Amino acid sequence: MELKEHIRRVTGRIRNLLASQKLAVLSTHNNGAPYASLVAYAADESLGFLLFATPTTTRKFANLKAEPRVALLVHNSRNEPGDFHEAAAVTITGRAKIVEGEHRAELAHRYLAVHPHLESFVNSETCALFRVDAEVYYLVENFQKVSELHIRP
Repeated sequence: MELKEHIRRVTGRIRNLLASQKLAVLSTHNNGAPYASLVAYAADESLGFLLFATPTTTRKFANLKAEPRVALLVHNSRNEPGDFHEAAAVTITGRAKIVEGEHRAELAHRYLAVHPHLESFVNSETCALFRVDAEVYYLVENFQKVSELHIRP
């Protein structure tokens, strides 16, 4: 398969997977201790970034303030035997930063387009909106076929 076609296929599979799911597992760490959390996310169509929200009182918020490098895992498995051949998962690595100032309203609007039921949560004073600038997408299909899509060096 030609490289351009492969990149287009992988990009399409990643976009479809991200569009079909609403939750991701966010992996953070602090002082050498890993931590995983479930978050509702919204992905940018260009795959350049993802958004998620969290209260400022959470462990994940404290971890993100201490260390912005993260990984997010999105998958479409159904916990059935067929998943070993049919399920797909993507791990996105990147850096998370709090969205503040004039950009918060615009990005909150984009996030709420995916999760309108979270409006009061996102607009509360104790909620932080994070943007994860994606660096690499690792797509796993058929349980062991891995493709990489590098967004940023």
